[in-house]
Amino acid sequence: MGEAADVPQDDDLAVVDALIAERDEWKDRALRAVAEAENTKRRAETQANDARAYAIQRFAKDLLSVADTLERGLQQAPKDAEGPVAAIVTGLELTQKSLLSAFEANGLTRVEPQAGEAFDPHLHQAMMEQPSDTLPGGSVIQTLQPGYALFGRTVRAAMVVVAAKGSGPSGVDTRA
Repeated sequence: MGEAADVPQDDDLAVVDALIAERDEWKDRALRAVAEAENTKRRAETQANDARAYAIQRFAKDLLSVADTLERGLQQAPKDAEGPVAAIVTGLELTQKSLLSAFEANGLTRVEPQAGEAFDPHLHQAMMEQPSDTLPGGSVIQTLQPGYALFGRTVRAAMVVVAAKGSGPSGVDTRA
């Protein structure tokens, strides 16, 4: 009879199976909780990095009007100035250079498309469209105001004049 006690009973097997199933359920829950915690940690790190990277976005956008005003002032400055006026113009040019260097050092880059460059709605804002005999449709004809991007994200789109659809030497629109 001692041997019969060593043989597991159906009730014992059922209990073992139930314990194994419960263990597997808790293991699955633990793995899911760990995965969720990792995902939460990763999301928090991404959000913190984005917050740091774009913390200056509002401030940078406010400074763009200063840069624009400075540039317009320099465009109106006399090119053949002498004496104190020449010194003021030189000072303004150095100030503009310093401001643009500070922008660049902080990840704010100037977007100034050249004539013939393809219009990119993510970087450019079409202010008007006009026919062109030399540029294909959808190409930038002129930049009215430069744009700026902060770490690749557009802060202000460049304001441009775009060649009208059907423009160009062959009259064919080359936009993809």
